[in-house]
Order: sequence, then structure tokens, then C-alpha cells
Amino acid sequence: MIKSRVSVGKKLAREFYTRSDTLRVARELLGKRLVVPSLTDGVRVSGIIVETEAYMGPEDKGAHSYNNRRTPRTEVMFSAGGVAYVYFIYGMYYQFNVVVNKRDVPHAVLVRAAEPEEGLEVMRERRPGKRDTEIASGPGKLTIAFGLDRSYNGADLTGERVWIEDVGRRLRASEIAYGPRIGIDYAEEFVDRPWRFWIKDNPHASRKR
Repeated sequence: MIKSRVSVGKKLAREFYTRSDTLRVARELLGKRLVVPSLTDGVRVSGIIVETEAYMGPEDKGAHSYNNRRTPRTEVMFSAGGVAYVYFIYGMYYQFNVVVNKRDVPHAVLVRAAEPEEGLEVMRERRPGKRDTEIASGPGKLTIAFGLDRSYNGADLTGERVWIEDVGRRLRASEIAYGPRIGIDYAEEFVDRPWRFWIKDNPHASRKR
């Protein structure tokens, strides 16, 4: 059941994001709470992260930063971990990523899906006619529901515009599923790397396998 009230968690510190094990960060983001307060009245829109994907340029052919590709779009990926990387895709959707690792190591974790908690009515207005389990069950759906767009690119995740909270629960390994990432058919030998993670049996994940 989706909660209408939550206990505010502790904002993740910079050190969470600057660790060198990007796959571990991607797994440990599961169960954390993504928070985007309204720019006008401060009302929180939030949800538990239930699905992520790791991207590890420069060696990862699925990453925008493959081969240390440094462009105006990817420049933020070369920042020290703990900032947002938001880009436009398919001429339709934004996608929200967390930059991780140290400066000049362009790794990121895509937040693929979330289970809504606070601000559900706001999300329903942004995604009308959708079942609650479909409101943020994919990276494009999530950014619409949470009101995330290109203006959040480079936002400090320890700041006040968007952040991620620890809700005090560590998932067991048996609760986490993993498999290939989605939509990277161009990535050659990296297509099948099991770098997508999701909470098992969670109905809000974009795909269940």
C-alpha cells in the first residue's frame, strides 16, 4: 500500500556517491527515497527507488561517456559523485541519473523506477489515468511524475532541489534481482552485462525480469 505519511530520512552524504564501486552504489540506492520538493510551496514529492542501472564509462560501451567522450551533455558526468545527470532522450523524455565515483571518472546510475510515497496526488495530476503502480515504473515516467527536467542537470544531491534519503532499511541480497540493462542494443559486448538491479517482486519496477 502506498503511504501518505512518511518519516523523513537522513539525506545521503557526498561520501555515499564518491565511492569507487559503482555497482555497489547502484544496488544500495535500492530502497532509498528520492525526494523532489515543489519549487513553489515546498511540498515533497517522493518515492522509494526500486530499480537502477549502472553505467561505467569510459570502458562501458553502453555509457554516454564511453571512451571518455566529453561533450556539453556529458560534462556533468566528469564531476565528483553526488550530482544529478539529466538528459533528454527519444525527443520525448528526460532521464534522471546519479553521478557517482570520483571526479573525472564518468560513472552514473540511472534511476529507472520508484514506488510513490509522498505527493501522490501531484503525481497523478502529472500522469493522469495511470494506475499507481505505473506512475513511476520507468525512467521517463519517473521524471514526469517527479517533475524532473533538464533544469535539474548538475543539481547537488546534498542540496535543497533534489536529494536521496536513507530510510533506515538495508535490503538483503536475496531481495535484489539483477539482469541486463534495457535499450542499449548498440553496446556490443556490454549489452548483456547484469548491471540492472531491482527489488524482487516489487510491482513498481519497470520490468520484472
